[in-house]
Amino acid sequence: MKILFRQSPCQLNTEDSLELQKISIHEELLQAKRALEDAYAGFDNVTNPDLIDCYIFELNAVMKRYKFLLEEASRINLIPKETIDETYNELSLLN
Repeated sequence: MKILFRQSPCQLNTEDSLELQKISIHEELLQAKRALEDAYAGFDNVTNPDLIDCYIFELNAVMKRYKFLLEEASRINLIPKETIDETYNELSLLN
């Protein structure tokens, strides 16, 4: 069996690279939003103190990831800065 390696790496032009980055961040934002909804649903349905602590940690972790992704989306002009400020306010009200 022969394995061939390319001598020069395949380079994407900057427009394609930016578009792929936008798609990736958008998908990760959707996943983080779903994870946040799942964590809130789990938190609302548990009574065991250990599980409550677990969901609190999970909520904090997912919120931090969601905020990071929002900042990245703003950095590449995927969403406007005003949307991030509104989302921060909503997330801070939930804490």
